Amino acid sequence: MRVILFCHSLLSDWNHGNAHFLRGVVSELSSRGHSVRVLEPADAWSFQNLLEEPLGLAALNEVRVHYPHVRPERYVPNALDLEAVLDGADLVLVHEWTPPDLVRRIGEHRRDGGRFRLLFHDTHHRGVTTPEGMAGYDLSQYDGVLAFGDVLRDLYLEKGWTQHAWTWHEAADVRVFHPHPRNREVRDLVWVGNWGDDERTKELEEFLLEPVRTLDLTARVHGVRYPAPALRALFDAGIEYAGWLPNHRVPLAFSQARVTVHIPRRPYATRLPGIPTIRPFEALACGIPLVSAPWEDSEGLFTAGRDYLVARDGAEMRRHLAALIADREMRHAFAEAGLRTVLSRHTCAHRVEALLGICQSLGMSSDVLHPLSSERVPA
Repeated sequence: MRVILFCHSLLSDWNHGNAHFLRGVVSELSSRGHSVRVLEPADAWSFQNLLEEPLGLAALNEVRVHYPHVRPERYVPNALDLEAVLDGADLVLVHEWTPPDLVRRIGEHRRDGGRFRLLFHDTHHRGVTTPEGMAGYDLSQYDGVLAFGDVLRDLYLEKGWTQHAWTWHEAADVRVFHPHPRNREVRDLVWVGNWGDDERTKELEEFLLEPVRTLDLTARVHGVRYPAPALRALFDAGIEYAGWLPNHRVPLAFSQARVTVHIPRRPYATRLPGIPTIRPFEALACGIPLVSAPWEDSEGLFTAGRDYLVARDGAEMRRHLAALIADREMRHAFAEAGLRTVLSRHTCAHRVEALLGICQSLGMSSDVLHPLSSERVPA
């Protein structure tokens, strides 16, 4: 199968979590014998910010090592020869960070004779926070939408933005996210996350800063876009701020801490229940105990109390963190349970299998969808 993926960036994950899952999907498709061509704009803001980081170029070179199948082509939007790019494609995936004009043009190419299947992929909260913007995307020529949660899938259908939609959760890329030896635990807690444009300022105070300060934990935070007041708050809580961390280095950071936390942005916790975002998948895949601020796992992705702990308020976060840090066997039990769940249900291989099933329902043939299996069938 010849797959074309349009996205914001796979080279850079600077404040750009969409790269995490899509890198894993590209790697998995490629390992199954599919040809995947990735296109990202040359002026992508995430890539530009990566280059401004002191270790940005080194991180970029590491990305190419960790993801040998991820070789994006960087294009100038006004110079993109869309007809040449789409020629011979079997499946075209268009991520929702793609500019609306290009989304429309790809759809028009399909309308005018393109023989590929065409899917729009949404992994953001804009559908509920800025619905007028999402309504401006012309998806009339698309086969449907891949939404990263049931509530978002249902929204697309209810609003009439598409005729067909499927839930396609994010997942862990276990080629990169897996347990490392934990004999170098040098701190109690690590949190990897960006400040979030005031989407979780109060939540960070309640579920991270105050518990660390009260329990006198050794803690480190990685992330970007922390304004001066946020940096001061980290300092006052006794938390080390370590700046940007390329995503492929996160497993090592997890291996050096006893626990981590998940603090979802407010739109996900309140308006898109059932969507955990990518970080819990990755943390559990690395075998680190996880305590989450409130979010409703309405789709039954995990089992709260077995795979991870939920803190309904700051006091419960303190209790959970204190218990885990004091009890090595408890940490091991949660780490093992979370890892088992990810490996059994939530890897990029599981999501690619689901994607191939969707493609089959759209009429694509088995020999296109499973090229390596077809090669093994005797002539």
